[in-house]
Amino acid sequence: MSKIKTAFFCQNCGNESPKWLGKCPACNEWNTFVEEVIQKENNTVDAWKGLSNADRKDVKAISIEEITTQKEERILTKDEELNRVLGGGIVPGSVVLIAGEPGIGKSTLFLQDGLALSTKTVLYISGEESEQQIKMRANRLNIHHPDFYILTETNTQSIFQEIKKIKPQVVIVDSIQTLAAPYIDSAAGSVSQIRECAAGFQRFAKESNVPVFLIGHITKDGSIAGPKILEHMVDTVLQFEGDRHYTYRLLRTTKNRFGSTSELGIYEMIGTGMRPVQNPSELLISQKEEQLSGTAIAATVEGMRPLLIEVQALVTQSVYGTPQRTASGFDLRRLQLLLAVLEKRGGFHFGMKDVFLNMAGGLKVEDPSIDLAIVCAVLSSYDDTPIPQQICFAGEVGLNGEVRAVNRIEQRIAEAEKLGFEKIIVSKYNQKNISIKQLKIEVVACSKVEEVYKLLFDTFAV
Repeated sequence: MSKIKTAFFCQNCGNESPKWLGKCPACNEWNTFVEEVIQKENNTVDAWKGLSNADRKDVKAISIEEITTQKEERILTKDEELNRVLGGGIVPGSVVLIAGEPGIGKSTLFLQDGLALSTKTVLYISGEESEQQIKMRANRLNIHHPDFYILTETNTQSIFQEIKKIKPQVVIVDSIQTLAAPYIDSAAGSVSQIRECAAGFQRFAKESNVPVFLIGHITKDGSIAGPKILEHMVDTVLQFEGDRHYTYRLLRTTKNRFGSTSELGIYEMIGTGMRPVQNPSELLISQKEEQLSGTAIAATVEGMRPLLIEVQALVTQSVYGTPQRTASGFDLRRLQLLLAVLEKRGGFHFGMKDVFLNMAGGLKVEDPSIDLAIVCAVLSSYDDTPIPQQICFAGEVGLNGEVRAVNRIEQRIAEAEKLGFEKIIVSKYNQKNISIKQLKIEVVACSKVEEVYKLLFDTFAV
């Protein structure tokens, strides 16, 4: 009888150690090491190995010159947002990991997309819900698919045996943290179990050419639960995020071996599931009858999609000794940098002012082209002077107060023109990339923040 082999794993980051440690040397968390059995039985054979010998490849090294490339065939879903985020559709044999907050709508979205694949045999594996619960959700979605199968099981060997019988063309696992391999003597959700179960589905996907979607949990700090190797093993990592107080949900790509990682999908949660939002700019700009100070419209780009976002700022007299700086949907350190530029280069005094910044719609924006809109919104609230509603902005602000050029300026201008804006303020250094003759919108080029202030508020405070 072979000796049982054990090791200690950090439940926060997955770091392995031969002995117990009080503090993890990798992530510096305390009391996170748990002992797990990692020795497999000698006669254990993974169920995925018996799927089909015809689908398995001979192990042989070949020269790179002998490899022939062909056009990549993708499975197109009826969800245009998911197709965009994945880089043009589902790649056969790919493994996609989707993570997000509990209750954000991960299960609803992929149950909906799986039911919509009417030409494919889909297997939905659930370790969290019963068949009746999934059926109730499917009835609410009102989508019918005769070749959509549901399996409520957590044992991976039983799952692969059922996969061998059904032979699905798409597999959805909800969730990877609930599955357990019987030959690993640790609880479901532990580091070794997540790693082993994900590895089994990865081998199955590559050998059978069947795409697999793994729905995952996240920790309290927002990272994906389990070892970091989980993200390395899969082909694509999607982050499903949003604020529970808003109806909008964002699907972002953090890793994609088959496409861009800068794409963004936007959904609206309604009673019948997730509705893809085709024109999010109209939803992210609030409709109001009167002009209010502290509001500016920014022309930004998320992936290949131009968006117009409303930036809201509030500048008030500080009640406490230390002024407050609060930003929602924007980097707080970047806001402090822009305030320092205004104070140094423009002479505005924010030392005794509280500054609050908010991105309308609950979006999180990282595009530097939003800087100019933030500066104008802050100055508008500072002077209590509204900015005309038909003006939008696209420009990065440097430390010297200069308005820097941004990429893909023509797409931003076209989006603003489509939504009925009359004027857009851009960097002077973007002029060479703009063909003004074909535009109905007025394009105003500025090189300094001072010029923008004079243009909007007539005078510049020195």
